[in-house]
Amino acid sequence: MHGEYKVPGGKLVVVDLDVDDGPEGRLKSVQISGDFFLEPDEALGRITAALEGAPTDLAANALAERVQGALLPTDVPFGITPEGVGIAVRRALGKAVDWDLIDFDVIHGPSVDPMLNVAMDETLVDDVAAGRRKPFMRLWEWNAPQVVIGSFQSYENEINQEGVDRFGITVSRRVTGGGAMFMEPGNCVTYSLVIPLALVDGLSFAQSYPFLDEWTMEALAKVGIQAHYVPLNDISSQVGKIGGAAQKRFNNGYMVHHVTMSYDIDAEKMLQVLRIGKEKVRDKGHRSAIKRVDPMRSQTGRPREEILDVFYNHFKEKYAATDGAITDEDLAVAKRRCDEKFSTYEWTHRLP
Repeated sequence: MHGEYKVPGGKLVVVDLDVDDGPEGRLKSVQISGDFFLEPDEALGRITAALEGAPTDLAANALAERVQGALLPTDVPFGITPEGVGIAVRRALGKAVDWDLIDFDVIHGPSVDPMLNVAMDETLVDDVAAGRRKPFMRLWEWNAPQVVIGSFQSYENEINQEGVDRFGITVSRRVTGGGAMFMEPGNCVTYSLVIPLALVDGLSFAQSYPFLDEWTMEALAKVGIQAHYVPLNDISSQVGKIGGAAQKRFNNGYMVHHVTMSYDIDAEKMLQVLRIGKEKVRDKGHRSAIKRVDPMRSQTGRPREEILDVFYNHFKEKYAATDGAITDEDLAVAKRRCDEKFSTYEWTHRLP
């Protein structure tokens, strides 16, 4: 059995192993290799010995504890982590997967009512879990202005109702946590990624965010933005914040991870629609709410459509994805979910 894991910001860890014939199934003949650095040489033998005989049903963090316990204070690992070894073992056992083992679709649009995009982040996950659709990356389009608040945000704390009414804004609540996003047609780059939980097996929530958006950083670099993650879930450049990510893990074995990045935001209007608390303004040294989000257009000089094409094609090429689409039936299912849940007062105002 063979498993590989590239430690984010580190090196490749490769695990080859076998499983004994006993009733419990335990690891044997474990070999760890890769392009990492480790001093002294004897440390590799201690790590390998710590994994020999381990039950095959151990979670990645439990395997990582075994590895950590084998390391001495004087050992110097570089580019390899106990967590990385644990994930590589899980992948070798087939209990965790890598990107290359997932058959992806990539989808752009269509332009829909704002509420439908939020609903599809739930209904399409159901379809993937049921085998009716492949895992996918979907770029959003919407035909009217909206504010999407996080699952755990208070409506009154986040929304200025006078501004919402004045500008005809749709307010929706998504299934993921995080902060409110002000989104007008053409002013954001937003995508949803629906994947099996096995892809992030062994990763903490904090580790999974940059892991799932590594391809995003590469796409941003292609359009001229050198971006980086600011924990937990902000994406920023040297000029300022670009956007943020959020995710929800479902009991059906799949998850949605989505990102919204501002392209050409109307910050003055945003301030009339959202209530920006003093703590949020002070956070990370920002002096004004307007400066909190730096549009992508000012950093790239490119049309939004061109940036979307780069994102679409980069994901498609990197993960050998096929062109997918949202069907009329998908939209009908999402509309019914809106009527039942997302468009209801009870859901939108579930935290008043």
